[in-house]
Amino acid sequence: QVQLVESGGGLVQAGGSLRLSCAASGRSFTTYAMGWFRQAPGKEREFVAIISRSGGSTAYADSVKGRFTISRDNAKNTLYLQMNSLKPEDTAVYYCAGRRDQEYDYWGQGTQVTVSS
Repeated sequence: QVQLVESGGGLVQAGGSLRLSCAASGRSFTTYAMGWFRQAPGKEREFVAIISRSGGSTAYADSVKGRFTISRDNAKNTLYLQMNSLKPEDTAVYYCAGRRDQEYDYWGQGTQVTVSS
């Protein structure tokens, strides 16, 4: 079993940056592709970014492409999301999640990101 704990959220002005981290417990971190999702108030959870097991392949939602960067450090069992040029519409609870196949098996508890205009 894998436990995921996000950190790094907070309040930032529009145009600012934040880096989220997701620490994974257990020995099987490298067997999971990892993703970031977010959920704004009154909206459904949406995909943000995904990274392959090795970190060699990434993909992003169009809304964050060019502004966010997903990365992972397998030696530290940690996933990251560097968020630059933040916009008020990026305000949401951000979740990390891990999957081996098509379904995401494990989810973190989320970290709040608030971008003020």
